[in-house]
Amino acid sequence: MTIFDEKRTDLERYEFMMGVERGRLAVALDLLTDSLIMVGQHGVYCASSRNPSKPALDLQAVLAGMEGAKALIQSVMEKLRQEREAKRADTNPAV
Repeated sequence: MTIFDEKRTDLERYEFMMGVERGRLAVALDLLTDSLIMVGQHGVYCASSRNPSKPALDLQAVLAGMEGAKALIQSVMEKLRQEREAKRADTNPAV
């Protein structure tokens, strides 16, 4: 089963609301957010031996990578939104 099968209803809903590109990015963002939550919860139990208030170093690296990916996806979604709004403004100039 692929991600397209597993997340069919979410994909259909977001693609309808936002368009195919932004809809798929939104589902990817949801998946990353859910994964960040799970890794964060795991980090509570796998604390660093050097600094018990932080997760283990490998979890810190995973969290940083996932947060970076999330920021990249958000920036692409914002860019697509701005381009769509600019296109609408060009086709419907104010009188």
